[in-house]
Amino acid sequence: MTATVPRLVSEQTRLRPYQQYVYGYPHKTAYRPLGADRPLLRELWADEPKHALSLYAHIPFCEYRCGFCNLFTRVGAPEDLTGRYLDALERQAGAVRAALGEGPMRFAAAAFGGGTPTFLSAAELERLCDIMETRMGADLRAIPLSVETSPATATPDRLAVLAERGATRVSIGVQSFVDTEARAAVRPQRRAEVETALEAIRAARIPVLNIDLIYGIDGQTEATWRTSLDAALAWQPEELYLYPLYVRPLTGLGRSSPEGPSSENDSGTAHLSDADADWDAQRLRLYAAGRDHLLAHGYEQRSMRMFRRIPAAGDDPAGLDPAALATGPDDYACQTDGMIGLGCGARSYTSGLHYSFDYAVQTREVRGIIDDYTRTTDFTRAEVGRRIDADEARRRHLLQSLLQAQGMDVVAYRERFGGSPTDHFPAELAEFAESGWLELDSGPNLLRLTPEGLAWSDAIGPRLFSPAVHAAMAAYEAR
Repeated sequence: MTATVPRLVSEQTRLRPYQQYVYGYPHKTAYRPLGADRPLLRELWADEPKHALSLYAHIPFCEYRCGFCNLFTRVGAPEDLTGRYLDALERQAGAVRAALGEGPMRFAAAAFGGGTPTFLSAAELERLCDIMETRMGADLRAIPLSVETSPATATPDRLAVLAERGATRVSIGVQSFVDTEARAAVRPQRRAEVETALEAIRAARIPVLNIDLIYGIDGQTEATWRTSLDAALAWQPEELYLYPLYVRPLTGLGRSSPEGPSSENDSGTAHLSDADADWDAQRLRLYAAGRDHLLAHGYEQRSMRMFRRIPAAGDDPAGLDPAALATGPDDYACQTDGMIGLGCGARSYTSGLHYSFDYAVQTREVRGIIDDYTRTTDFTRAEVGRRIDADEARRRHLLQSLLQAQGMDVVAYRERFGGSPTDHFPAELAEFAESGWLELDSGPNLLRLTPEGLAWSDAIGPRLFSPAVHAAMAAYEAR
């Protein structure tokens, strides 16, 4: 099955299939300094449920910046910067834990992201785990712990620390097993280095291996895409994420191709150049090929990007209990309320406020924010964020549920918000149905995307953003 242009679109304009990856809503570019309204954390968390909190630690360092990357990260860490960063993270953890109070509290999941958490040395990873356990009170060996890594930093000593401290999932960004494609994405790695890293991860006996791959790279064909898919499948990863390439402002690829295809815009429609249309068609074609290939090899689709291997009897590549192979988090799991984020790029979520520190992509700004973070002594207030009113809460719930392959439980939505999603979003859902994106026969209590709708997730998500969030994001990009 190939993905096609929705029927609703006029002859003059065409909806872009790849507008924005919705990994969190509202996006951090919609956050603003809270100014005089900066709430104390102890007041912010006083009435929040604390029986199933998520814990996230952000390590904003990488050995290099990939050409497509617009994450908050810096290349390298001169002198004692990582040590000073962990000092600040420990101060922040102490302040946050005190703000949570002395009542009953439990962490249900944890994750280390970045950047590249395994940029830290083995000893520094030990210290990071100590902070999470002693300062925050998270029992890392008793809850799912996911850690991101890279081919250059997935070394046996680091992985041994993670395994011993309870890591249940390691996610490695490979992107392509074809060296020429890795170079085209400005990713200085070789396949031999990738295979060595994967061997080390399997040897560490961490239950869940996730491999990230990217489609839409310059020069990539269906044949080379299949090469990367098969190379990944050879390791029998419990999870695979297939990401479309985006060329965004301020990234290496964006700077090197200022006149090239652009894939994000505020309105969702554009007069397409031939290059835009060709690139969209290529990514849709490669997505469908990758999806079908994984489905044929024993994987189930959990979202547009995420595929999970269906365990078979005796199929246990890590030599572990097969029951442990389902411990990886579902896509969009990081969007749940009750998120405690530590580190200068981490977000925290309460029911009424999403907050973080400042966000940037440009090198000088990122370095300045990290330096400010390492000098901070008072972490008792939320500094930058966005309030979540009733409308935003409904939009967020619909986004994070509808973009899952299993769909959204309408009864649960109605119980939480006092109405049906068709009451709150009649125009959007009618448009999705007319475009062939919603299953019309999935039952009265389920909203579920069609296979076509999943393919267009990066267009569906932004259509559900509020006008205020769209405006704030556009203002940030125009700075």
